[in-house]
Amino acid sequence: MSVVDIRPATSDQDLATLVEIFNTTTPDDPSSIDEIRWSDRTYPGTLRLLAEVDGRAVGAATVGRIHMYPPEHPGLWASIVVLPADRRAGTGAALLVALSVHARGAGKTELQLRASEARPEGIAFLAHRGFTELERSRMVRLELAGHVPPDVRMPTGIALTTLAARADLIGGVHAVAVEAFADIPGGDDPIAAGDLAEFRARDVDRPGVPHEAFMIALDVATDDVVGYASLIMIPGSTTVAWHDMTAVLRAWRGRGIAVALKRATIGWAIRNDLTALDTGNDEDNGPMRAVNARLGYQPLPDEVTMRGPLFGAKMAP
Repeated sequence: MSVVDIRPATSDQDLATLVEIFNTTTPDDPSSIDEIRWSDRTYPGTLRLLAEVDGRAVGAATVGRIHMYPPEHPGLWASIVVLPADRRAGTGAALLVALSVHARGAGKTELQLRASEARPEGIAFLAHRGFTELERSRMVRLELAGHVPPDVRMPTGIALTTLAARADLIGGVHAVAVEAFADIPGGDDPIAAGDLAEFRARDVDRPGVPHEAFMIALDVATDDVVGYASLIMIPGSTTVAWHDMTAVLRAWRGRGIAVALKRATIGWAIRNDLTALDTGNDEDNGPMRAVNARLGYQPLPDEVTMRGPLFGAKMAP
């Protein structure tokens, strides 16, 4: 039986190989070199690994901070992929052990990994090793072919602008995010927008976030930000984007602002020749799921966050 060699992915060629393996095995959740560079600048400390058998890369893994939680959170975010032809040979287990060693050294006690109902074998792999479902997102897609930009009717007293046109509004956008993030269901701990600098780095100035598509709702009477919606291009794609966030202050909800903001992002996507928009919401987020259904988004396989314990070198395969 061939020995699995686990080593850090550090060189440009290593990272290119890692991206290729991830994009081959999880095409619905792709990565890119640009995404890696952004992550390392914004959240340094991520470990990336390659698994090799006889000098051939057969798997890859990453582990690092969960971006929406503070640094002292007890868990780290991780991902493990193995090429289909090379599974059931202990590679995934070896990578999980290596990630656990790193997490334990960082003083952590658990890992969280994303899995998809489109690949039930990945969920089974984790469940067999003590991982349980932490949260479930209902994923949806809007195909844009043949669509015309929808009418955008802002409620009375609300104006629409963009971050490209009003960069001075970023403080107000952040204030909306601070309130809205705390209300997003899912998991055991509420997520947080972070301070303004972190919010900007993660959700505003990140590569792939077009400021022209960063829609902002303003109270006409005060010029205060009451809501926003943004897109982020899926890594490696110029035609598919992800709805990064749609948020409205609590006092302004229920007036149609979220629907109008989302229609505005859809219109931008159509005018800029995008072919599809993807999004997902926790299964308990009924209001936003209703907005997506109203706008014609169609179901994709659910995305599941699995949480589980760390393992040592004696872990069973």
